[in-house]
Amino acid sequence: MLRSSMQLRLRSLFSSSLLRSAPNSRPLLFSTGVDAAPAVDLPASAASPPTQESILYVLKKLDKKPQQALSFFRCVTDQHAFAPGSPAYNLMLRILGQPDHLADFWAFLKSMRNAGHTIDRGTYLTLLYTFKKHKLTAESAALSQFYSRATQQAASEAAVSSAVRAILDSEDWNEEVEKKLEFPLSEVAVITVLREVRDRPAQALGFFRWAGGRPDYEHSSVTYNAMLRVLGREDYMGQFWSLIQEMKEKGHEMDIDTYIKVTRQFIKQKMMKDTVELYELMMDGPYKPSVQDCGMLLRRIALSDAPDLDLVFRVVRKYEAAGFSLSKVVYDGIHRSLTSVGKFDETEEILKRMKHDGYEPDNITYSQLVYGLCKANRLDDACKVLDEMEAGDCTPDVKTWTVLIQGHCNAGEVDKAVELLAKMIERNCGADGDVLDILVKCLCSKDRTGAGYKLFFEMVETAHVKPWQATYKHLIQGLLKSGMLEEALKLLGSMKVHKFPPFADPFPSYIAKHGTIEDAKEFFKALTVNNYPSSTAYLHVFQSLFKEGRYSEAQDLLFKCPHHIRKDGGISKLFGSIKTEKAS
Repeated sequence: MLRSSMQLRLRSLFSSSLLRSAPNSRPLLFSTGVDAAPAVDLPASAASPPTQESILYVLKKLDKKPQQALSFFRCVTDQHAFAPGSPAYNLMLRILGQPDHLADFWAFLKSMRNAGHTIDRGTYLTLLYTFKKHKLTAESAALSQFYSRATQQAASEAAVSSAVRAILDSEDWNEEVEKKLEFPLSEVAVITVLREVRDRPAQALGFFRWAGGRPDYEHSSVTYNAMLRVLGREDYMGQFWSLIQEMKEKGHEMDIDTYIKVTRQFIKQKMMKDTVELYELMMDGPYKPSVQDCGMLLRRIALSDAPDLDLVFRVVRKYEAAGFSLSKVVYDGIHRSLTSVGKFDETEEILKRMKHDGYEPDNITYSQLVYGLCKANRLDDACKVLDEMEAGDCTPDVKTWTVLIQGHCNAGEVDKAVELLAKMIERNCGADGDVLDILVKCLCSKDRTGAGYKLFFEMVETAHVKPWQATYKHLIQGLLKSGMLEEALKLLGSMKVHKFPPFADPFPSYIAKHGTIEDAKEFFKALTVNNYPSSTAYLHVFQSLFKEGRYSEAQDLLFKCPHHIRKDGGISKLFGSIKTEKAS
């Protein structure tokens, strides 16, 4: 019954009536120049005047074309006498924050300041990261200085600053707080306050309601969207959806920038149901998310422990209803969720439809199937998938092999997993740090750390696999737990060869509890590169020896240390404290 129900849903999902090619709805009736020359033509006779939401939507479409985005922005402000809000200015600034557009960037930043808008923290951090990534040291310093001054100036505005303090000092919203909020309201002032109190959603909403009730002020699309960003968290979903309904009734829409940021918040909090509902809301409106959002959402749903197929179908139906045909990425998103929950018959149907639409299964598709079969403990069937791939025209890549090996490790079949690694190498598919990390950790979890150590060195020295730093750390801890100090010290030397900082943390306590003075000397030797290890490394060993009450051995070790270590201030103080304790 469940199977037939699922098949009906699949048939309805891919019905021909939904696969129409309706054009995307456009929020603006004037040309954006996206597909034309850099000059943007915005006729004065345009039937639909620009709005804050439509400006953000078009800018988002032009975020990879800075010059066209700037032309569009200037055209809107000059020809249409429109005053963009702070979100539009910040988005435009992020678009211009590239090495090839620095002159425009600084000129725009000046015009932004003259228009009474400031850089928000998110934009500042994004720009700072971009400048540092491209080694634009002077620009990074200038931006930091500008942001610091702007922040200080905003904080010095007594009325707004006083309002923020009054809100943050209160446990909840009440009349006493309202009495302290006597300052002229404006769009900029409201979003400034909301930004400063964003970590206190209840108080932020109280302020928003208070401001909206003032006779000389009316909320705009910009302030509604600013409030939505504050409410985009699990404990405030009721207020969030209620505010969306309210702003729609007043003729406002969620802008695309707010949608992107709130969606990120939802996904971070694993609120997939609300994420899908928000996607549906935007797909029904004039400012549709990008085509890539559908695939991204399907992937996020599939990554949960038990993917909700109802959410999958809702996303795809809404995507198709907007006039889009299914891409390979979308097919893979559906396929991933079906395999994850063990719906293999339905998976076959999806693959047939995908092939019918001209998309051949590739390593991504087969990796998902292998993952699902391993998760269902159908390990033999998962192995057969790779045999079928090799018999066809799709050679398994390292990712597909890794998924199969990890599936066996998760099922406790570590010996079979090692056999698959050998088979993978025999078939000329080179191993990488990922598959090595999986196998080493699996062997350690089965109390076979020695075998993990041997595999590690065989793969690193013979197969020339570049290991991960995390693998070194895990294996060192496992070796020390198993009393294999010599092998753990050898790994420290290997870390130096592969340019990783030595993972010294677990050694001092182990040596103090189980080792000898010679072990400590070998540890220091393993840490040595060109010079002696730092005095901190010696200090940690001495502190650990003292903690175990091995004072005389610590003293013997100190005599065998280099002169500069014996005279180190911290070490001298440590030994002096012991002498003081004995004297007392």
